[in-house]
Parts: sequence; C-alpha cells; structure tokens
Amino acid sequence: MAREISTVGVVGLGTMGAGIAEVLARSGLDVVAVELDDAGVERGLGHLRHSTERALAGGKLDEAGREALLGRIRATTSLADLSEVDFVIEAIPENLAAKAEVFAHLDQVTRPDVVFASNTSSLSITEIGVHTARPGKVVGMHFFNPAPVLKLVEVVRTVVTEPDVVSDVVEFAQRLGKSPVVIGDRAGFIANALLFGYLNHAVRMYEQKYATREDLDAAMRFGCGYPMGPLALLDLIGLDTAYEILDTMYHQSRNRLHAPAPLLKQMVTAGQLGRKSGHGFYAYDAPDSPVVVDSVASSEVDSSVTREVRSVGVIGTGTMATGIAEVFAKRGFDVVLRARSMEKAEASVAKVKKSLDKAVVKGKLSEEDAAAALARIRPVTEFEELANVDLVVEAVAEELSVKQAVFSALDEVVKPGAMLATTTSSLPVIECAAATSRPGDVVGLHFFNPAPVMKLVEVVSTIATAPDVTATATAVCAAVGKHPVQCGDRAGFIVNALLFPYLNDAVKMLEAHYASADDIDTAMKVGCSLPMGPFELLDVVGLDVSLAIERTLFNEFREEGYAPAPLLEHLVTAGRLGRKTGKGFKDY
Repeated sequence: MAREISTVGVVGLGTMGAGIAEVLARSGLDVVAVELDDAGVERGLGHLRHSTERALAGGKLDEAGREALLGRIRATTSLADLSEVDFVIEAIPENLAAKAEVFAHLDQVTRPDVVFASNTSSLSITEIGVHTARPGKVVGMHFFNPAPVLKLVEVVRTVVTEPDVVSDVVEFAQRLGKSPVVIGDRAGFIANALLFGYLNHAVRMYEQKYATREDLDAAMRFGCGYPMGPLALLDLIGLDTAYEILDTMYHQSRNRLHAPAPLLKQMVTAGQLGRKSGHGFYAYDAPDSPVVVDSVASSEVDSSVTREVRSVGVIGTGTMATGIAEVFAKRGFDVVLRARSMEKAEASVAKVKKSLDKAVVKGKLSEEDAAAALARIRPVTEFEELANVDLVVEAVAEELSVKQAVFSALDEVVKPGAMLATTTSSLPVIECAAATSRPGDVVGLHFFNPAPVMKLVEVVSTIATAPDVTATATAVCAAVGKHPVQCGDRAGFIVNALLFPYLNDAVKMLEAHYASADDIDTAMKVGCSLPMGPFELLDVVGLDVSLAIERTLFNEFREEGYAPAPLLEHLVTAGRLGRKTGKGFKDY
C-alpha cells in the first residue's frame, strides 16, 4: 500500500527549494520549509511571493488561490520542526558534507518510515544515504529549474533503495503533475550527463576563439531549434554550478570530455558566475536580470570591404541545390542553375516552382513575386554558362572527389574575383579550395535543410580565405534573410560538432542499460525543452548519416569520447537506419 503523504518538509529555500515548495503547496500539500537563518527564510519567502505574483499576472492563479497556496507553507529555521512530516525533500547547495550533515540530523528528528529525497543534480545519492540509519529509504528527486514550470523529475534509486520506496516516489511525482523517469545513481543522471558534455564542448570552442559567443548561441538556436544557445544557458544555470557538475561527472567517468574547460574555472574565480552575478559569458544590466547589455556581435570581419554580388550560380539538382536556388531567386538575385542534363535542370526548376506555388497558397508570397522569382532562374548544362556570375554555390554529392572535380572545372571558366562556395556539411573546405588556383576566393556556405525554411547558414573560412570573401559571404546570407554565423574550417563546423557527440553520448547511455530510449528522450525534451529527444532525432537524420558524421569528427579530433558507440555501428550494419527504413532505435 502506498504511503500517505500530506505534509512535506523542504530543506533549503533557494531558487530550487522555493520552487519545489510552491509545486507541493499548489498540489494541496502542507509544507514545512527550513532555512539556515531568518535572512534565508525572508529571501525564500520573497522568491515564493515573486513567483506567485507572476502566476497571478499570467492568469495561472487567482488571488484566493495565491493566498491559500502561501498559507500552506510554514517557514522555520529548525530541522526539529520536521518531526511530524510524511516526506522530506532536501534542496540545499551542492556540497556533499553539508547534505550529509542535514540527512544525519533528519534521521534523528523524523519518524523511521519517512522517505528522504535529495534534489541534487550531480552528487551521489548512495554517498548521501549512508549518513542515515535508513539508506533504503533515501532517493534522488531531481526537479528542473524553474520547478513550477518544468515537468521532468529524475527519480534516482541506489543499489539499496527499497523497491516500494521507488514506486511510492514515482506515484508522488505524478500526483504533483510531473513526468518522472527512474534511473540509477551515477553522475549527472540522464539530463545533466548529456547536457553538460555539450555545454562544456561549447565553452571549449569559445575558449579556442573558433567562433564568437553570439555565433555559437545562434547556431544552436537556428540550426537545432534549441530554446537557448549553450553559453546563454550556462549563464542562466550559473557557471559555478556548471563547474561543480562537470567536475563531479569527470571524477566518476574519467571522460576527458567532462573535464571542465579551463575558462570556466577562470570565470568562476573572477566572480563571473552568469546572470546571478550580472556577468558571465554576457554582461547583464543587474545581478539576476535576464537583460543583456553588451550583445553587440563581435564579428571578426570588416564588413566595409565586400564584393558586389548580383548573380549566383548553383550547381546540383538535389534538395539542397533547388532550395538554395529558390532562396536566392526570391530575394532578387539572378540564378544560373547548372545540372548534368537539361532534363535534370528543368526538373529542378519544376521543384522550385512547386515550392513557390505552395508559398502562394499559404499566403507567404504573392503570385507576381513567385512568377518573378521563377523567371530569375535559368537552367543550363555547361560550366561555361557560369562565366559571369559573382558567386557560385556548389551543392553536389558529399564526396570529395566529385566536389574537387566541380571546383577544378569552375576555376577554368569563372571570372576573376568571383567567389566559389561549397555547401558541404562535413568535408574540409580547404580540400575544395586546393583544387583551384584561387583558394582565397573559396568559402564554405553550409545551408541547413530545408534551405527555404531554415534560417541558419554556417560561413566557413579556411586558412586561405580572403577576409573580404568572408565578409561578402556573411553579407549575402543576411541579404537573403538568413542568420549567418562564422567559424573555421574543421570537422562538423559549429552545429554538427556540438550536436553529434551529444547524440553519441545518448547511444552510449542506452548501450549501458542506464535508461530506456523513451526515458532518455523524455528527459531531454521535458527537462531541457529540446524539440526532439536524441533517439527521435537520430532516427530522423538517419543512422547511416549520423555514423558517417561521427566517424568524421572522430578522425579529425581523435578524442576517445567521440568514437561512435558500437550500438550505432551494429544498427547501421543490420540495416536499421531510422525512419527511412521504418526501423531505427524505434519501430515506425
């Protein structure tokens, strides 16, 4: 029979503790909240007043409901006041010694059947539980910030947690309106173990001056549909918290990718903790404010020196090529679309027409504008027809020898000063440039699929790309309504280099039987507000495509942690490639 829980103790009334207390009171439970001193109590009640005022303003609560909610929370400075509660949730700062002391004290003052839950996001529940005489009744109950809003709760069982305790806590979490996932006790649990490796990688990219903070953040927002970029998210979480979580994960996993980037330690030491201190990767107008005051994109290029681009050549007839031709034609550029046969060239123009017609039906484009865009595209079969264009965008198959042949042919016919771009997502741009006698004019323009819809373009400069070529490519992308981000010429550029190691980590987690694919997907969608879970995304991208990208990253960086998970290789060998074959990590 499930435990009767009507009164809950909450130890710690910081941001998380206050949020948890609000969730409990909102569900009709009585809450006894404990803080270190009167100042802590006042601060905690202030959090609750602010949060419920926002709920009131947003129409989520009425005044009577707010009064009743606050009336169910009693704050105190003594743990002895928890003697009659039915359940305790601890939410003090991430310090093992401090948590151990709290649990040892709770053990003395509460009934022997009371379950203790820690809201830790990174410490070992087993190590906390041994400080009590009831380790079988100690679990992790990791809420996500802000607790009143986010639905995910990670319920962490240790090797000694009693099975009925786990089922009672799951039922309790559901009663609070949360989505619980049950997992074992290891650093980072699901969400942080996958999230913080990715965040750490982004810090390293920034530290190496590979891309600006604005470009890193924009790349993940526009390229992956993430609600926040990694550096803005770290500022929100707190750089000190992030450092502690990574450090704890590294000590357990010994995985170099979890070793906190040195820049994090330097920023924490300098007191640049993110939003809470008013300064982190960005500067804010006050501590705890979300308003950024210095978000002037610190682009490395001088935009005053750009080349004129009026006409564009597009090479290829696939989805990317037709999408890019449409993007340029819609914005007033004359487009020469080159294919291997006139039949293929005309089929591509027909695809563009179909896409433009759809936009007209949806009211996104007038019939006149659609007709004018279509009239700007000229299908050709000879490279010589590209002699006078100002920019050529190559979008043929992802095979180096094929691309090099195209660049070599372009080099012979295109006028001096014209720019040559490749849309490759994984090959070295410099290898294409090397096939020409003008490497300074070659740049990467990685559009995302579908090109007419996706805002992001990665502008990739090689060590040979002329500064005015980078500046022109960036300006042209902006002129066609895209969000350009600049980066150097290394495997994965920004998006794939951050995304695929994270996806690979998820496969390793599944392979270790730590959690099911569904639970991992739930944790990332519900806990981190990502548009898709890692396994859903892998199945959409295609497991063969994902494996190829991971091999490219591993071959470039030689990081042990980037080696593709064996499970991914086995699924590809077995022909389970995702949605396109009807079977991947899931069956369709």
